[in-house]
Amino acid sequence: MLVFSPRFAFATPDYARQTGFACGQCHVDVIGGGQLTREGSDYLFDMKSRGLIRPLTMTQHVVRLIIGYLHMIAAIMWFGTIMYVHILLKPAYASKGLPKGELRLGWLSMLVLLITGTLLTIARIPSWDTFFTTRFGILLGIKISLYLIMLSSALVVTIYIGPKLRKQKTLVPAMDADGASTLDALGQFDGKDGRPAYVAYKGLIYDMTGSRLWKNGSHMMKHAAGNDLTDILKTAPHGEDKILAMPRAGRLLAPAEKPRRPFHMKLFYFFAYMNLILVFVITFVIALWRWW
Repeated sequence: MLVFSPRFAFATPDYARQTGFACGQCHVDVIGGGQLTREGSDYLFDMKSRGLIRPLTMTQHVVRLIIGYLHMIAAIMWFGTIMYVHILLKPAYASKGLPKGELRLGWLSMLVLLITGTLLTIARIPSWDTFFTTRFGILLGIKISLYLIMLSSALVVTIYIGPKLRKQKTLVPAMDADGASTLDALGQFDGKDGRPAYVAYKGLIYDMTGSRLWKNGSHMMKHAAGNDLTDILKTAPHGEDKILAMPRAGRLLAPAEKPRRPFHMKLFYFFAYMNLILVFVITFVIALWRWW
């Protein structure tokens, strides 16, 4: 019904600002939108004749609706991945190597946003002047700039930081003769390529290799082996009995002192929290555009 219902115009408050008239001056409905008055019809005709608006056919409206829908789905997936990893799991979860699932989902979302965002911008922006002379164009320009910053940081993390994190992970001795291991070394027991799947909980290390719920070192596609689950378990739908029932493999060593983070690690944490902040900033810009 929404797709095939007739549309007269997609008016914005910019038209009201240009004329100084209230919405009821051009629309039958005093709050704007829908059927036009005679004066509104004349104004619309004048705008079309001067090439200031781009009237769309029904087919173009449907295509734009589909593209806009894909754009919003991709944004939800991308922002959701960032918030899930950085708020729920904490950046330290990915500091021993970027999770492949979240990495693929993030890049897929960013590419879809790039393509659909470009098409939507072409459909809504008739000229470059719109970016500087209209409120919608200014806010859109800010949103695009923030997106490009996040895209650039993702490139740096994927190409430069990611390989260094994986290399650092393989250089750490795994476990001593007494079955003790550091948190960095625990990351080698990730359950992949035939390696055992170990997790730490309250200072002890448990072997999840034989559990069908930890196939290939991944639990429900949310938690990866080789990590300390002490804090994460607080958000789980089950209790600690599921972990305590598994074979004990050793104990987790507490670091004597906090090691100095290398440059690539500092850069990783900077980008992690920067992108989290930018998610909230972009969402605020969208809220300004839609509801202010």
